[in-house]
Amino acid sequence: MRVAALISGGKDSCYNMMQCVAAGHQIVALANLRPSESRGNTDELDSYMYQTVGYQAIHLYAEAMDLPLYCGTIRGTSVETGKMYIECEGDEVEDLHQLLKLVKEKELVEGVSVGAILSDYQRVRVENVCKRLNLQPLTYLWRQNQEILLKEMISSKIEAIIIKVAAFGLDPEKHLGKTLAEMESCLIELSRKYGVHVCGEGGEYETFTLDCPLFQKRIVVDTSEVITHSADAFAPVAYLRLLRLHLEDKPSI
Repeated sequence: MRVAALISGGKDSCYNMMQCVAAGHQIVALANLRPSESRGNTDELDSYMYQTVGYQAIHLYAEAMDLPLYCGTIRGTSVETGKMYIECEGDEVEDLHQLLKLVKEKELVEGVSVGAILSDYQRVRVENVCKRLNLQPLTYLWRQNQEILLKEMISSKIEAIIIKVAAFGLDPEKHLGKTLAEMESCLIELSRKYGVHVCGEGGEYETFTLDCPLFQKRIVVDTSEVITHSADAFAPVAYLRLLRLHLEDKPSI
């Protein structure tokens, strides 16, 4: 099946792409939604649907995979927030519909790779959009055990770094920029002590993928800066603004 992958830049959308390929599907295009610059601070958008931190580096993600990238703008907000989604003008879900409609027309895709793990809110809305466009959602990570998933991602050679923290026990100074492998034991400990979602499904942290087996080149972060969103004494919220990056060749195997 020809598949378009919805990507945020994070580990989940990346690992779901790998599962699609393992199942025999062909990733032919990438799709990403980003904030409208008219909203002011465009690094991070308060959205129930989309991760936007790190979106400035998504073009390198596409170059690393040598795939076309389709970018849409998030113009809507979370208007229709019920358990079931009904088509609603002005809702951010309609931005996804517009983007996937374009990708389907241009790339003749039949399916969509989606890295949802736990959020029924996201799943219901993606399924609604896919049904309207006659596309098959591919959600291989859905409801998987998060501790096992994290271990699988690391063992599958996904190199992703933490680019946002927003939970008790996660320290911007200590943890931003760390890889999943470096964070694994910490995340498991926080999960067992305080109920933190190991894969960040409660919004505890977000990631950006620098390398994986699907990449032809790897992404290197040259410079970044820490932006503090909330200096809470117990659960500070901060993220990495990726300032300069480049691609480098991967060693031949």
